[in-house]
Amino acid sequence: MAQTLSEQILSHKAGKDVKPGEFVVIEPDAVMSHDSLTPSIIKILKEELGVSKVKYPDRLVFVFDHVSPASTVGTADLQNLVRRFAHEQNIRLFDVGRGICHQVLVEEGIASPGAVVIGADSHSTSYGAVGAFGTGMGSTDVALIWATGKTWLRVPETIRIIFSGMLSPLVDVKDMALNVGKILTISGANYMALEYHGLDWLSLPGRQTLASMAVEMGAKVGIIPPTGNLPATFENPEWLYIDPAAEYARTVEIDLTQVCPQVAVPHAVDHVQDISEVAGTHVDTVFLGTCTNGRYDDLALAAGLLRGKHVSKGVRMIVTPASSREMSKAASDGTLATLIEAGALITSPGCGMCMGRHNGTLGDGDVCLSTANRNFKGRMGAPTSRIYLASPAVAAATALCGQITDPREI
Repeated sequence: MAQTLSEQILSHKAGKDVKPGEFVVIEPDAVMSHDSLTPSIIKILKEELGVSKVKYPDRLVFVFDHVSPASTVGTADLQNLVRRFAHEQNIRLFDVGRGICHQVLVEEGIASPGAVVIGADSHSTSYGAVGAFGTGMGSTDVALIWATGKTWLRVPETIRIIFSGMLSPLVDVKDMALNVGKILTISGANYMALEYHGLDWLSLPGRQTLASMAVEMGAKVGIIPPTGNLPATFENPEWLYIDPAAEYARTVEIDLTQVCPQVAVPHAVDHVQDISEVAGTHVDTVFLGTCTNGRYDDLALAAGLLRGKHVSKGVRMIVTPASSREMSKAASDGTLATLIEAGALITSPGCGMCMGRHNGTLGDGDVCLSTANRNFKGRMGAPTSRIYLASPAVAAATALCGQITDPREI
């Protein structure tokens, strides 16, 4: 039976061949929750389900990243509650400073090719970067997995995206992701799988960028075949492969030589324009970070453009590494020093100002150029603020000039 990657993974977990539209009950390989939602999941488990002990503690992972370290007494108290619960239940906990949940699960090998990884976070599609079936669920659904070890899924239809050619200098994977969003729109892949082809050349960080933004088109999963330029630690199971006879709901072909720097304008991720259409727009803050673009490669690219220069007067540039490992790598070769000397502020690893709770919340009327994945009204602070999404290269060029700038022109 010819199948897509998502169908193969769910068939393997269900112990039978499955097809799109079918409902399956499976046991996930890993279940992640972070500091913002874990307290509510614990409450649901105990008070609504009446369960005091999780079924499979070895499959659960807690990560402190959304407000890390705590910014208020209330947040600190809730994090302490989670620490106590993790200790009592013998659950893995990655505490403040380790990094963003999605980055950590990939670095630790918890997300792996062919695995089903459920996360209490919508950007759990990130795990598709290593060929896992990664998807997000709400607190009640996650609590039920804690209690029973099982969950149900509808097998998604799949959209195949075929990339050809290579990117031009200073055009990167974020531009690819935004370009896909422009084509599919914000709801063009609702409860579907996005399967990306033609990317054996792409390194792991780029794959993470692409997979993390699949949910911005409404996708249940964003998965890249675990072949080509991946670390050897991610071993692809023999049963997971691209089947040339697989059936797809739609195929989209993108010539990368035709992609230029892209910018998503307020207030929707699919409001994407070529940079020439928005160049010159004034900005107050530039944010470089998140699970989409906070890795060493992103920081190093920005540092290369900023070296020997200084951010524009009046611009606040905030840089938040995705994890302690990525931060350490950037510190070891002078990348962080270059960013600091250029006038950037480096914050602790984590989600940072992405959702406006700390480390740079936007005020009334602020304009931000961000490498994050969402630009909804009020996402990063005041509902009157405006968020533009772009690549690390565009972020660096914009910080230098104080207005949205094409990095190819500096």
